[in-house]
Amino acid sequence: MSGSASTVPNRGLITLCVMMGNLMQALDTSIANVSLPYMQGSLSTSADEITWVLTAYVTAVAIMTAPVGWLAARFGRKNLHVTCMAGFVLASMLCGMAETLEQMVVFRFLQGMFGAALVPLAQATMLDIYPFSRRQQAMAIFGMGVMLGPIAGPTLGGYLTETFNWRFVFYVNLPFGILAVAGLMVFLPKAEARAEMKFDWTGFTVLAMGVAALQLMLDRGENHDWFSSPEIVIEAVLAGLGLYLFIVHMFTAERPFLPPGLFKDRNFVCGVTMVFFTGTLMLASSSLMAPYLENLAGYPVQDAGISMAPRGIGTIFGMQIVSRLTTYFDHRKLMAIGLLTLGAAFNSMGSWTPDISQSQMMLTLGLQGFAIGFVFNPMTVMAFTTLPAHLRPYSTSLQSLCRSIGQAVGVSITSLMLVRNTQVSHADLAASITPFDRTLQHHDAISRALDPTTSHGAALLDQMINHQAQIIAFNDDFRMMKWVVLPPLLLLMLMRRHVRPPMPAAGD
Repeated sequence: MSGSASTVPNRGLITLCVMMGNLMQALDTSIANVSLPYMQGSLSTSADEITWVLTAYVTAVAIMTAPVGWLAARFGRKNLHVTCMAGFVLASMLCGMAETLEQMVVFRFLQGMFGAALVPLAQATMLDIYPFSRRQQAMAIFGMGVMLGPIAGPTLGGYLTETFNWRFVFYVNLPFGILAVAGLMVFLPKAEARAEMKFDWTGFTVLAMGVAALQLMLDRGENHDWFSSPEIVIEAVLAGLGLYLFIVHMFTAERPFLPPGLFKDRNFVCGVTMVFFTGTLMLASSSLMAPYLENLAGYPVQDAGISMAPRGIGTIFGMQIVSRLTTYFDHRKLMAIGLLTLGAAFNSMGSWTPDISQSQMMLTLGLQGFAIGFVFNPMTVMAFTTLPAHLRPYSTSLQSLCRSIGQAVGVSITSLMLVRNTQVSHADLAASITPFDRTLQHHDAISRALDPTTSHGAALLDQMINHQAQIIAFNDDFRMMKWVVLPPLLLLMLMRRHVRPPMPAAGD
């Protein structure tokens, strides 16, 4: 992008336009989840088949995120951004008009292909149009879209589905998409295309195979009992082979589409690794909260959404506050405070029961969101502190890919542990209940209702045991997640300090 960052005209309007695309793409990662039962009826599919609506999107995003840097350099960032924004809106409309499962899966895949570029392009543009001294505020604005999208998606999707129709989950992108496309065409500075660049088809093919296979394995593993399924074994082998071949190719090929120079920068390597770990916590924790509130605590869908809202509000406050504190304090110390606070929030959640007061729960979720925002902003800035500007488009796409994979890994692991720990806890609790239990030998109405020798009593006992087993399993998941903050804490010791340049002259 031509021109100095301190002299870019219409900076506010460019920010608004790129953030519209950023937020739309982040929302569409999770907004369709709550609408799946309604889609299942309209499209006449089974519960297993309808999940391809989600799988098609996340797989396409995973495949197409990595080459965004090369595509931006080859065709020009403005051309790519406008094309992807327009394609994303068009694919969204097609999703809303789909009449069969096959159509929906194809259109969702197209939506993911176009949407994959929106977040890394938004981040690269924000880093370019804001001077170094204002990069903290730029990343705070950028982070709101990335972090709030997965949090607000299920709530917004549920509201649109109940108030209108599941198709409006996709139609909602139209007005914002049109404004974003028009704004980008008018205000975004034109970047020079490099027609001489050749695409690294070998590197892209093996990376796409590895990432797609990994995404499918993580997405479908729980429903297919993981490695007892031949499909999951094949996907695991393809994922390992594809990623191995890509790494070998990247360091041996003459012109790979991801420059090896990215991995020579210590701050960037530590930063994207931290993005992976924090990504596992960000989406996994919100995906656990919805079933916890609705199934165990008995919250209606709307009340569950309201109860989870403090997490998003806390994220906004955390990002805004830390963007100001980084002027006076070492980024690494601020991130350490955020990570420790996040671990403390998960530790507190590990002792929850469904009868916890709503105020206490909302306070803890707000603290969790605050900690995530407190970590995300300086972490993103430090990842690009020492990285050359010409590597920025490649680095933002790789960071987005690591975040997406981290989110998929987090959701898969927590879902797996939830199912397994529920089964283990159920077996442990059931083993201690027999007809000879003194509680069941009283001749009152409760004992007769819970009599395990009758079918009704056995079913009622099983329901009560399963409820308690799920509470224990959720607590185990939350306690497990507190340990995920340890690797990022250790990585802080390897990162170079962020040195703030002198303040620019007035008007920058």
